[in-house]
Amino acid sequence: MKTTIQDNGGTLTAIFEGRLDTSAAPQCEQDLKPLNDCSGQDIILDCTALEYISSSGLRLFLGVLKNAKPKGSHVYITGMNDSLRNVFTMTGFINLFELK
Repeated sequence: MKTTIQDNGGTLTAIFEGRLDTSAAPQCEQDLKPLNDCSGQDIILDCTALEYISSSGLRLFLGVLKNAKPKGSHVYITGMNDSLRNVFTMTGFINLFELK
C-alpha cells in the first residue's frame, strides 16, 4: 500500500495505490496526517489505483471527513472502481462523501 499527498495550490490530493486493509491502515493513517492541517482547502481522495478497502480504511476516510468539514473543507472521492463503489454503497458511506 502506498499513499502519496500532493498539494495542488488550493487542493490537497491523497493518492492511494494497492490494498487499504487492516495491516496497511496504521501506515496510511500516518501518511494522511498532513490532511489534518487543512484550513479550508478541499481534499481529494484519489482511489484510481486503490484495489481494496477494508473497514479500517473506511474508518480512515471517515476521519479525514470529520476533521475537514468543521474547517470548511470539502472531501471528494475520485476514481472509484465498481468493487469500491459496492463497499461504499453497502456501508452507506456513498452518502457521506462527494464523488467526482
